[in-house]
Amino acid sequence: MTTSLADILDGFEFLDDWEDRYKYVIDLGRALPPFPAECRTDAYKVRGCVSQVWLVTDVSRTAAGEPVLTYQGDSDALIVQGLVAIVLAIFSGKTAQEILATDVDALFARIGLQDHLTPQRSNGLKSMVERIRSDAATALAA
Repeated sequence: MTTSLADILDGFEFLDDWEDRYKYVIDLGRALPPFPAECRTDAYKVRGCVSQVWLVTDVSRTAAGEPVLTYQGDSDALIVQGLVAIVLAIFSGKTAQEILATDVDALFARIGLQDHLTPQRSNGLKSMVERIRSDAATALAA
């Protein structure tokens, strides 16, 4: 992920018009690193998204043995691809404990996502977050 969460939050605070914010979300998605074609399979697909969304999870361990989850992601829809970029900025590279402790609803409320997404996109966003939280819980249990 090339754009940090702090930069994304600053970007949303700078832009007051939602048309400009949507363009910004699309730009965030376009800035994602290339997604491996071989990972566009059902094994990596996020269930519950109307658009196709893929997340690849890599689990490593700190010196103390704590799981750290790193993600690659993509979507076939421009705005959703931008939402993937936001989710990755929030969670990728964090420990499983940090992921589970993150108040993602507060972050989404801060940038106004919940009020400006269609119900389908909101459900897809929730599905991505649930998948990442599930990955974190599984990594902790291992």
